[in-house]
Amino acid sequence: MELNSIKPAAGASKNRKRIGRGTGSGHGKTATKGHKGQKARSGGSVKAGFEGGQMPMHRRLPKRGFKPLSKKVYSVVNLSQLDAFEQGSCVDVEAMQKSGLVKDICDGIKILASGELTKSLTIKAHKFSAAARDKITSVGGTVEEI
Repeated sequence: MELNSIKPAAGASKNRKRIGRGTGSGHGKTATKGHKGQKARSGGSVKAGFEGGQMPMHRRLPKRGFKPLSKKVYSVVNLSQLDAFEQGSCVDVEAMQKSGLVKDICDGIKILASGELTKSLTIKAHKFSAAARDKITSVGGTVEEI
């Protein structure tokens, strides 16, 4: 076998469709574009979002707000959920993930003051609400921002 004798397998290659090359080709006359109409003309394509002269959807709907690219999304954990940990234990990101309190960390974990905390814990998280910080320290726990 030599390079000049190599051929593709039967059915592996297909001739391209040559449109507008006479009626005998099967793609002559209208060249697969049908009869008349905007799409049959040269350059006859419709702009994206064009609705035939009707006011397009993107102009009918009002502009509203914006989403800042720098916004941080925190996973939220409440104090009532942290009460499940043992007295005096260190509650960090790994401990919260193991216990199932947090699935996806996102940009960090924020502790909120919803519920009551009855045990003194060492809590390590990315953010704390002011009320949560007060409740944790009032019970005798410590707060550490990562």
